[in-house]
Amino acid sequence: MPLESTYTEEQLFDQLISSIVHSVWVGLGQTENPLSHKVEINFGQAATNIDMLDMLYKRMDGNLSEEEEQYIDDILRELKAAYFKIKNSEDNKTSEDATS
Repeated sequence: MPLESTYTEEQLFDQLISSIVHSVWVGLGQTENPLSHKVEINFGQAATNIDMLDMLYKRMDGNLSEEEEQYIDDILRELKAAYFKIKNSEDNKTSEDATS
């Protein structure tokens, strides 16, 4: 039973997912960190939040609407692709810096 929230379960669910997704983008350096006010990459933070979203998705199997399931599946695919693209780009920068 909600404490004092006037939000529906669907709205709370959307806020939870949005919060996790935002944390991934912060970790990937795609948006400013609201605490430090800097754009910085933290792959550990990004990976943990992607893993957390993936775990929630698996644990909610059978309890999501078709739209919710499709949304989370799509966002996980997008976040994982962005993670590997940015990670590979950073790894290549590090390799190039080491050989210069």
